[in-house]
Amino acid sequence: MILNSVAFEPGNLDGIIYLILAVLLVPPIFLASIGFALFYNNYRKAGKIFFILSGVYLVIGLGICGVLLSGF
Repeated sequence: MILNSVAFEPGNLDGIIYLILAVLLVPPIFLASIGFALFYNNYRKAGKIFFILSGVYLVIGLGICGVLLSGF
């Protein structure tokens, strides 16, 4: 019996790319905005910690999501 391969084709996957980009970029922007708010409201140490968390998340996200998007 020959299986119909059309049933296994996913179709348009543009939404997955947008979802990966959102997971890559939205949390660092959110963390950085919290960091700005804390830094300018006299919680400088907490603001710096949120800036560092934002940078680490962005670097790791660029590594993992970048590899997913590049096709390796």
